[in-house]
Amino acid sequence: MKKLLLIALFILTGVSHAQSTASFFKKADLVFNTYVKQNKVDYKAISEDSDLLDNALNDAKNISVSSLNSKTYQAFWINTYNLLVIKGISDSYPIKSPLDIDGFFDTTTYSVGGKKVTLNDIENKLLREKFPNEPRFHFVLVCGALSCPPIIDHAYSPNFLDKQLQEQTVKAINNPNFLRVNDTSVAFSQIMEWYNEDFTKNGQSLIQFSNAFRSTKIPEDAKVTFYPYDWTLNDITK
Repeated sequence: MKKLLLIALFILTGVSHAQSTASFFKKADLVFNTYVKQNKVDYKAISEDSDLLDNALNDAKNISVSSLNSKTYQAFWINTYNLLVIKGISDSYPIKSPLDIDGFFDTTTYSVGGKKVTLNDIENKLLREKFPNEPRFHFVLVCGALSCPPIIDHAYSPNFLDKQLQEQTVKAINNPNFLRVNDTSVAFSQIMEWYNEDFTKNGQSLIQFSNAFRSTKIPEDAKVTFYPYDWTLNDITK
């Protein structure tokens, strides 16, 4: 009898967890679909009515996802990061850049997953540290600036996460504004300078990493530089 009760409790816990994450992903999808247009965010509209965003983040407060359930875990924290960036910016709107907010990435904390986290905690401790062999995170975490990878108008989903990560990485690496390639040189985003170790594991170069995703290959002997990051807000009204 005790064994049966434990099995029943395990099943009920799993069902409850699935329902809570499903609700969160659905609400996150509604936020992105409503306020993201052409890879920019309508911060003004959210600052005037934040109900959809707050509803999604209220779900996220008490959701606990194990990293063993890797796709659900990753999708949860990627969506949460992007929602919290929108939250932090819209709460302080109007601003010209996320850097206008003191401690935006490293000291402002949010209640998510039963804990207090910063944006840097999500990126570096909860994602990069736990999944050190997944450099594609850098093409889906959107920091609210024009030089960030483009934000998409739907949520990242556990069922399609690998496809979504691949699509966004391919788009970024083939975008001439993100990788500025000519006959003799390539200028990389500073994302690929700041997180160089994530892209150059096992002795590969940034060019070799990029060529795995590019339709037109970069010459191996091209000169490598990095162009300045544009921290201007990715605001749809601008």
